[in-house]
Amino acid sequence: MKLPSKRILKFIRNHHVLTLATSVDDSIWCASCFYAFDEKSMCFIFTSDIETKHAEQANKNSNVAGNIYLETKIIGKIRGIQFSGRTEIAKGDILKYAKKKYLIRFPFAILAKTAIWILYIDYIKMTDNSLSFGKKLKWSRSDEY
Repeated sequence: MKLPSKRILKFIRNHHVLTLATSVDDSIWCASCFYAFDEKSMCFIFTSDIETKHAEQANKNSNVAGNIYLETKIIGKIRGIQFSGRTEIAKGDILKYAKKKYLIRFPFAILAKTAIWILYIDYIKMTDNSLSFGKKLKWSRSDEY
């Protein structure tokens, strides 16, 4: 699998909260989630109680979308990514790996009684106005945009 551009990877590494959008039938929802990033498998690792609305929806429909952005009023500094992917609750060896990676980034989470989730990223579109107004960088797990 070809990795995204260094600019996309750096942006993801430099942030820690994503917005997760879920849907089931005609019901949609979004939530903010702290994340750890696993570059090797191109996934976000996050925690969420399985009884939250977004977790209930992700359990029924694993196809999700979201974004991470830099909030600024300065047009030339606007940067952010939009992504789509698939979620699952981590289990077995993946759970051990994901939990360790998440707790390294957020040690306070050791006290939380929540599930560890994996969001496998399938597609990323980054807007980076620091390159030029409206500049888009794209990545796809399948290398098809």
